[in-house]
Amino acid sequence: MQKRERRARRMYPYLNIGPLHLGTFGLLLWLAAVVAAVVLHRTFLRDGVDADALNVVAMVVISGVIGAKLWHELEDPAELVRAMKMVTAPGWGHPGQIVMEFLHWFQAGFAWFGGLLGGIGMLVIQGRGAKFKGTEIRVGGVRMLDLAAPAAFVGYGVGRIGCLTSGDGDYGRNTLGTFWGVHMKADALVPPSPRWALVLPTPLWEFVAAMVLAFVIWQVGKRMRPVGWLTGLYLVLSGTERFIVEFWRINPKLYFGHSMSNAQVAALGSVVVGALVMGAAMAKGTAWAPVGEAESAG
Repeated sequence: MQKRERRARRMYPYLNIGPLHLGTFGLLLWLAAVVAAVVLHRTFLRDGVDADALNVVAMVVISGVIGAKLWHELEDPAELVRAMKMVTAPGWGHPGQIVMEFLHWFQAGFAWFGGLLGGIGMLVIQGRGAKFKGTEIRVGGVRMLDLAAPAAFVGYGVGRIGCLTSGDGDYGRNTLGTFWGVHMKADALVPPSPRWALVLPTPLWEFVAAMVLAFVIWQVGKRMRPVGWLTGLYLVLSGTERFIVEFWRINPKLYFGHSMSNAQVAALGSVVVGALVMGAAMAKGTAWAPVGEAESAG
């Protein structure tokens, strides 16, 4: 048991620096936004887009976090009502305590699919305002989705490391294997059951997969594809990755005879929609590079 306790210290849900009590999930989310902005900036330079990558990523992160939280909470409205009663329990005469309770509630419980929808919506909005360098031609929503595909994979992968360090419930099922198994600290956001159990580090697997897929989609994006084709490919690849890893995750299996989780059903939907988007892009054949100022935004 002593050896297991030493191994448990490898996970750090919180970092205490003097009076500061920092959650590693939030820190890694910030780092994910930074590296995603770097990748998106490089993509803008490669494809001649006049837009502020940092601003685009910041707005997408905010929208994605809100979307992920809303999706997670609306899966169980009764639990959301109970949570809000706890948040407001100090009474409106104590606004500071209510804010702290809200922040504590907000730090855990996010759904990947809700974050995806929130991020996509904001990217479309941002694309309608961006322009190609030296022209008045707008990039358009769909082109912006194509541009963001490599950055989305990189940001997702780095963010998953934050899920692992914070122990927010994205880890895998219990395992007796000492090679793959890791411990979560007692103050993990979602402690394993039993607390001393070794669990599979599935967020680490997703980090590796995301980096590989980011490289693949970056290389594929060097060739001019029809508008929307890269977006469809991203949906197919990300959905496939999530569907596979869910077999080892602790998420409850709710569908098809308790054989598939909610995230797996959403992932299958992502694959199907992505394939349809790729087919539609090929059929329409809109040139990715703008051909004139009269061209409408994608």
